Amino acid sequence: MKYAIYPPEEMIEDAVVTLPLSKSISTRSLVLDALTPGGGGAGAIADCDDTRVIADAIALFRSSSKGAAITVDVKASGAALRFLTAFFAVQDGCDVTLMGEPRLCQRPMQPLIETLEQCGADIECLEADGHAPLRVKGKALEGGEVTIDATISSQFISALLMVAPLMRRGLKIIFEGEPVSLPYIIMTAGMMAQRGVEADREPLSVSVAPGEYRAFAQPAEGDWSAAAFWYEISALSAGWITLTNLREDSLQGDRAAARFFGCLGVDTAPSEETPGATDLVPSPEVYGRLDLDLTDNPDLAPPLAVTCCLIGVPFRFVGLHNLGVKESDRLEALCLEMDKIGRRVEKVRDFGLEWDGKGHPVAEMPVLDAHGDHRMAMALAPVGIYIPGVFLEGVETVSKSYPGYWEQLRSAGFRLEDADAACSPMEEEVKE
Repeated sequence: MKYAIYPPEEMIEDAVVTLPLSKSISTRSLVLDALTPGGGGAGAIADCDDTRVIADAIALFRSSSKGAAITVDVKASGAALRFLTAFFAVQDGCDVTLMGEPRLCQRPMQPLIETLEQCGADIECLEADGHAPLRVKGKALEGGEVTIDATISSQFISALLMVAPLMRRGLKIIFEGEPVSLPYIIMTAGMMAQRGVEADREPLSVSVAPGEYRAFAQPAEGDWSAAAFWYEISALSAGWITLTNLREDSLQGDRAAARFFGCLGVDTAPSEETPGATDLVPSPEVYGRLDLDLTDNPDLAPPLAVTCCLIGVPFRFVGLHNLGVKESDRLEALCLEMDKIGRRVEKVRDFGLEWDGKGHPVAEMPVLDAHGDHRMAMALAPVGIYIPGVFLEGVETVSKSYPGYWEQLRSAGFRLEDADAACSPMEEEVKE
C-alpha cells in the first residue's frame, strides 16, 4: 500500500500523542508470565503484530494436548521466533514447528540454536541450517556454562536468560565479543528481577541460578523506540509535541533518543499542561555534525539518519553491524532511500553510515520504499514535511509495532492520500 504524504498546513503547536505501549517490554512480559507458575500478573501488553503472534502461540500450546504436534507462524517477528524457540525448548513434551515469512527465515538463528543444544535442547532446522523454519521438541534442560556470539542480536541472550532459571543447573552465558544492544539485555534482567529472579551481570557474562518466577503486574508505559519518530517530526517541523505516557526511569534503552535528538534541535521537558507527560520543545541548538556510536541503540539509526539528511547535519554513525539482518537491510535501505531525496549516504563497511552534508539534484518526485520494514516506514514518512506529496510504499508494515501511527499523523495535521487517488504537484504541472 502506498501513501502520498503532505505536511500539516500550520505549524504543529499542540499535538498530543499517546504512544503505543512498549513492544520490547510487552514481548518479554508475555514470555515471563507464561514461565511463571500459575501465570503472571496480567500487566498491560502492547497491541501489535509481534505481541499477537507470541500470545497466540502460547495460547495454542496451552490448549493443545500434551505431545501433540503444533505449528506456529510468527510472521515477520524476529523477537517472537527467538523468544519462542527458547520458551518451547524448556516445555517438556511439546512438539512445535516455528515458521515465518521469507525474510524472517533469512535472519540468523544459529548462535541461539547451538547454545540451546549445548544445554540439552532438541532443535531441528527444517530447511537451511541456522535458520527457520524450526522444529522444537521440548524437554527438561541441563543448563550449565555456555559461550555465545553476542555481536549479532541481543535477542539471543534475552531468550536464554528468560528460560535460564528453569534449567537444572541454571545458566552462565559468556559473551563472545561486545554485546550489541546491551540495554535490551539489561531490560530483560531487570524484568526478571521484578519477578524474583536475579541475573548476575559481569562485563562479558551473565549468570542465572535455578529458580522460580513470581507473578508481577507489568506497569504500562509508552514505547521509547516509537517516540523517536515524533522526535524526528519535531526536529523537522519545529513542532511542539506532547507525549503522554513516557517514563524517564524506563528500562528501555531507546530513551537515549531524548539525548540524541537534543543535538538536533529538540529539547525534552516535563509537560506544563499535562501532568506526567513529556513535551518535545523546538530549540535553535543544532550540532554542526553528529558522530554517534549506536551499538546500544541501533533502532534509532533510521530516524536519526533521515533527520540529519533533511536538516543538513553531516553525520557518522557506527556500531550498526547488525542492521543488515533486521526486517530489512537497514544500512542498504537508508542509502537507497536517501539517494532518492538527493543525499548520498554511504555505508562505513558493514558497521556504520556516514553523510558528508552534500546533496545532488533530484529530477522527479521520489517514491520511497519501506523495504517491508516498520521502522523504515515510520522514519521515511516525515520526509513529507520537506517534500510535500512524496510517495511512500509499504505503509502497512507499521502494524508490526505501531498500528496507530498513520492515524496519529493525521491527528497531528498530516494529510495522507492513497496513491491511486493522489496526484503529486509535479504530476499536476505535467497535466497542465
